[in-house]
Amino acid sequence: MKESDQNIESAGYRSVIGAGDYWWKEIKAGEIFRIHDLEGNQAADTLFYRAGELSERYSASDTIRKQGGLYLTTGSKLISNRGNVLLEIIADTCGRHDTVGGACSRESNTMRYALDKEPMHACRDSFIRGVQEMGGGIVDITCNINFFMNVPVTPAGELSFADGFSAPGRYVEMRAEMDVIALISNCPQLNNPCNGWNPTPVEVLVW
Repeated sequence: MKESDQNIESAGYRSVIGAGDYWWKEIKAGEIFRIHDLEGNQAADTLFYRAGELSERYSASDTIRKQGGLYLTTGSKLISNRGNVLLEIIADTCGRHDTVGGACSRESNTMRYALDKEPMHACRDSFIRGVQEMGGGIVDITCNINFFMNVPVTPAGELSFADGFSAPGRYVEMRAEMDVIALISNCPQLNNPCNGWNPTPVEVLVW
């Protein structure tokens, strides 16, 4: 884990994303982007795209292959589906972030938990609204990063959704290596412990 050198008071942009809400913004090359877990144990499902070209976006498989590991933390480079570095994690007080668990959807809630969970709001709904506002469509929603989320992987390759490592005030900070668009679904999930059974707000900051 590594703490940031940035001063919160000097941030050029700050915004709070409510529990279960979504947010998107362009981050310019060289700018510093932070996701701040305000109350702790909140999963922030995130997609990244090259600004102006949504067909180039974060690739979980290329990122995992390039760094030789499943989890993200300080020093991890977020690789696009064209092999380019979108951002690099330069500070992290959580220590581990998931890039294989994917985003919750009404369909997966039904399959994993119960048929009556289908009407519950899910991250995929938020991603659909976000990419539509950005001028894209469902085809532009791919594998995402789950910042602050703990998804252990067993030696047999099985996944489980566990209680998170994060705590109030922890954050992850990235430097944009090109102009990118960040799209966050502040996860509304209530069926597993990824949010500590209680979704809470996160804050985003840009320097």
